[in-house]
Amino acid sequence: MYFTVDPSALTSGKVTVPGDKSISHRALMLGAIAEGQTRVYGFLSGDDCLATLTVLRHLGVTIQQLSDTELIIEGCGSEGLKPPTAPLDMENSGTAMRLFAGLLSGQWFASKLVGDQSLCQRPMNRIIEPLTNMGAKIDATDGKPPLEIHGGRPLSGISYRLPFASAQVKSALLLAGLYAEGETSIIEPKTTRDHTERMLRSMGADVTSGETQIIMRGKQVLQGTEIQVPADLSSAAYIVLAALISPKCEVVITNVGVNPTRTGALDILRDMGADIGLDNVRLLGEEPVADITVRSSRLTGIDVDPARVSLAIDEFPMLFVAAACARGKTTFSGIGELRVKESDRIRVMAAGLRQLGATVDETDDGAVVHGSKLEGGRIMSQGDHRVAMAFAVAGLVAEWTIRIDDVDTVATSFPGFVHCLSGLGISIATHQEQSAS
Repeated sequence: MYFTVDPSALTSGKVTVPGDKSISHRALMLGAIAEGQTRVYGFLSGDDCLATLTVLRHLGVTIQQLSDTELIIEGCGSEGLKPPTAPLDMENSGTAMRLFAGLLSGQWFASKLVGDQSLCQRPMNRIIEPLTNMGAKIDATDGKPPLEIHGGRPLSGISYRLPFASAQVKSALLLAGLYAEGETSIIEPKTTRDHTERMLRSMGADVTSGETQIIMRGKQVLQGTEIQVPADLSSAAYIVLAALISPKCEVVITNVGVNPTRTGALDILRDMGADIGLDNVRLLGEEPVADITVRSSRLTGIDVDPARVSLAIDEFPMLFVAAACARGKTTFSGIGELRVKESDRIRVMAAGLRQLGATVDETDDGAVVHGSKLEGGRIMSQGDHRVAMAFAVAGLVAEWTIRIDDVDTVATSFPGFVHCLSGLGISIATHQEQSAS
């Protein structure tokens, strides 16, 4: 499947985007091992989260999906998961693979975690090493999936200093820590998204969070609760960019999660001159939300502060496009983690922007993007949903049509992406590849 996008005039208006993917994953997993019922509103029915839902059902959890966005999870308690009868398929979800590795390390039974071809190229030693230090036994192939978790091994809390900022590794250790004897302490080099800690506290767990240290005692029992999932800031970021690079435009995106561990991309865009405001700031359960108002802006290239990287890790494909649309050059550094996402996002974004006529100087852990007029052309997204969506927005201001190939995975995080952009006046269409006769 591929997109075509023609130069378009974005119209002003008010929109919303689907629920937060990170929070939806965690609501499913923590609700599954809580005592009692957890009701989830605003759930993201994207492919990644549905893979997590399916895996939990294979582990014996009863989950009623009342609608695309509303679930009832019948928690089975910390000891109530059942042995799976087949390998557990995480599909394309790195979040599911890493968090389930932590959760299942504490179970009495063995399990095998598998995924698609892309997921099986992603590094897992970053979780295998600390989980092994806690007492788990996990087999992998050259540090990559499939993962075989032996189960039935007692875990002990550890003090672990993360070698790099990763909310997925932190969350995997906290999930394992629920089953461990003693205290688990995690020290981060930089602050990362704290959805797991917030949700654990909402379910009654004693979790202490400092600026870069999280401490949790083991053997705690979670209680089912009601979880409101806000709209996903990572999805809203594409609408933000579209409004910024369009003339005479004002767009309001409603009910978006603005957790301060997630808003780095908005801060970077503001540093570039973006007119972005947060209105009606409030709490939705444990998570801060707001309506984001975005107005057309003239962006200027900057040296992006590496301290903001961990607070904007999923938004860098969008930021690469923003940099290409800005005056002057923008320097990104300290973003080497992007090379082990769904694709090597530094390489793929650099190649795509060059295809559109931009100049990009690539480094090991970053890139320098020189602002320029974008031409049309054909972009290979490498099956990466965030790359595909970023280039779809670039099509707004390109000289002629942009075609983006291999876009099926957009549904993993932003179901309804094309409908949302079309509703704002963007000329975008979805096409099926013609099979060879």
